[in-house]
Amino acid sequence: MSELKRRHGCLTAWLVLMIFTNSLTAVVYSLAGAFLRRFTPGAPRWAFPVLAAVGIVNTVCAFALFRWKKWGFYGFVATALVTAVVNVVIGLKIVQILLGLAGVAILYGVLQIGSEKKGWTQLE
Repeated sequence: MSELKRRHGCLTAWLVLMIFTNSLTAVVYSLAGAFLRRFTPGAPRWAFPVLAAVGIVNTVCAFALFRWKKWGFYGFVATALVTAVVNVVIGLKIVQILLGLAGVAILYGVLQIGSEKKGWTQLE
């Protein structure tokens, strides 16, 4: 039997928040992409479907982290880079793009919290 893994409360809260917000993001970009294009007239037609897919992948990655899979973190890194590229194409300002990348930094930080409950060292 493997040793019982314990998750820090902040990590649990952050993962729950990520599951909720990324699920909502995927739904919003899927259903309201045409509406959102009005606010970003230079955005290509493919941008919002890609962002919806990113929301779905991020939700899967958050569930993977709940199941102690390290690939979930690397999935977040990959989707953050994809999102940054899409945001550059859409025409967002660099500050907005960097704020979008902050989520990965926060996730990494939350994975480092705790001594015996540190999430990063328990990932498989």
